[in-house]
Parts: sequence; C-alpha cells; structure tokens
Amino acid sequence: MMSTLLELGFMRPHRLWGLALVPALLGIYLVWSMVKRSRVAQDRSALEVLFPKRSAWKRHIAVVAAVATLASLTLAWATPNGYVDVPVDRATVFLVVDVSLSMDASDVHPTRLKAAQEAVKEFVDDLPTGFNISLISFAATAVMLVPPTANKSDVKHGIDGLKLRQSTAIGDGIYAALDGIALIPPDPDHPNDPAPVVIVLISDGETNTGRDSAEAAEAAKTMGVPVFTIAYGTPEGYIMDGNQKNPVPVNKEELRRIAQISGGKAYTAGSSTQLKEVYSGISRSVGYIREEQEVTQRFVGYAGILGVVALLGVMSLAARWP
Repeated sequence: MMSTLLELGFMRPHRLWGLALVPALLGIYLVWSMVKRSRVAQDRSALEVLFPKRSAWKRHIAVVAAVATLASLTLAWATPNGYVDVPVDRATVFLVVDVSLSMDASDVHPTRLKAAQEAVKEFVDDLPTGFNISLISFAATAVMLVPPTANKSDVKHGIDGLKLRQSTAIGDGIYAALDGIALIPPDPDHPNDPAPVVIVLISDGETNTGRDSAEAAEAAKTMGVPVFTIAYGTPEGYIMDGNQKNPVPVNKEELRRIAQISGGKAYTAGSSTQLKEVYSGISRSVGYIREEQEVTQRFVGYAGILGVVALLGVMSLAARWP
C-alpha cells in the first residue's frame, strides 16, 4: 500500500484535510490510555475488572483499525488517481539474436546460445497474444528467419533452429529489423494506424563486419524504434579452436551505446537466470503501458477490510468502546 501512496494523485486534494483527524484521534487515544494507566496505582484491581490485561492488545488493534478506516475513507473521498499496468493491444517485437561463434562459449551453461534460446522462447510466451513477433539472426550477415507474425509456435520453431556462424554484424541485424517493418501485417480493425515497434537485440560481442551499429541505432531513432540491448556472457568466456582457447569476453559498451542512441534500454546478463529475468522485465516494458486511472474503489475496499477488523476487535472485547 505504501508504494501505491507514493504514486497517487488526487482530483480533490483539498479534501485531504480530513487526514488531520488521524493524528488527533490517535493522540486522544494515547492520552486516554495514559490516564487509565495512572489509575492503576490507585485502584489496580478495579481496572483489571473493567479492562483485563489480556484484552489490551485487542483494544489497541480495534482503535488503530478504526482510525485507519477513517484514513482510507478520507483518501477515497479525495478521489485518488493511481497508475496501473494496462496490456498493449498490439505491437511488433523484432527479436534480433547474435549467432556468431562466440555464442558457443560455455561460461553460461550449457552454452550462451542454447541458454539464450530457452530464455527467448519464454519471452515469446510472455508477450501478449495480439503481438506480432519476428525473428532475425545475425553473424557475418543478418537473416530474417521468421517475418512478423502472431503465431508464437512459428517463432519458437525458428528459435530452436538457430545455428552458429562466423563474424558479428550487429548493425546489419538492426537494419534487417528496420527493413522488416514493411512486412508487418496491418491491423484489420485499424489498418491505417501504425503499431508500436521495438527491437530486442541480444549479443555477446562487438561488430567486426558489416555496417556501423551506431548509424543503425540512429536510423532506428529516426524511425521511432527503440532498441533494447542485452549484453550476454561473462568476461571469462572463451571458445576452443582446436587445442587453443580463444577468449570471447562480452562487450557491453557497444550495446549500451546502441540503446542510448535509439532511445531503448541496455541490460546485462551473466547467467541463464539473469537472462530470463531481463527478458521478463522487457516483456513488461513492451507489453504494458502505465495509465493513470481513478482508484477510489481500491481505498473503499481497504476501508471495508479495516472496518471489519475494528468491528471484530470491539466484539471480542465485549466491553464499552473506549
């Protein structure tokens, strides 16, 4: 509830003056309790008859719950506005996956690529049903394996078929996604309304061939397409070339620059668990928007629950309300 309060706004904030009653009532109850305690020294036996010691905690709960009920009703009276996550009806996500040889490193079990395949499939399952999804792989060149489609099974089948290839052309992967925008099927209900487009790019290396990734990020920015990048792997990663160990440490800087230029967000993941967490966070970012909505009934509900607690406390005391 505290996090909810921090995000609240009010349509009638002048009504919040009612909250002044909260400390006032608590102060009155505190003074009353002190007065009762002072009588203990004078007539302890009489006090224990009226208010048995074992009932004190019930009395405190009843009073606090009653005052909290008043506070919740006052907040509801001020007509609060809160923020809620609302599913996006339609959008297109381009999954751009690095399949360069460095993705065969086993610093992430069993390999970077295999762990990424499982995480990407979970990400696909988490996206709202109406989304179009496209799959692009890149190494020396970029290939669109699955054009934009709402069929998640096709996308996951394409993910299972990812194969390692030589070199890394991150910029070409981004450009392939931008070119794929022309293939997005129109919304039958709103054929003239362009749907939001985002690119989710996972890579462990740095560009060593193809077009410049910073220029690709600029192109994405111009088209209003943010690029969410995931730097995947650890500094200790390596692949075997015969009997030779070739270090393939993850390069974070290039991917961070791409996200910054395009208006997206950069993530890092050094394990399969972290990668799944990253994809889960991205699915919330691209699958939902935060909208301001009136939440008066939420606080009426809080007041109802607290009121029941207060009532039960009074009934359990079987005594006069203090």
